[in-house]
Amino acid sequence: MKKLAGALGVVIVSMLTGCTPRIEVAAPKEPITINMNVKIEHEIHIKVDKDVETLLKSRSDLF
Repeated sequence: MKKLAGALGVVIVSMLTGCTPRIEVAAPKEPITINMNVKIEHEIHIKVDKDVETLLKSRSDLF
């Protein structure tokens, strides 16, 4: 009876250890590439006084 209980215990333990999930964390073999195709457009609007605007129009050599 003891042999049967011992054998049954070994069978149950071996069955339970065979069903345990295994989690594996490994680095990828290829490097991770991030493709960022970004298009940036901007507009700058400057508001000036009429006096400064006429000065800039009359003296175009300032800038």
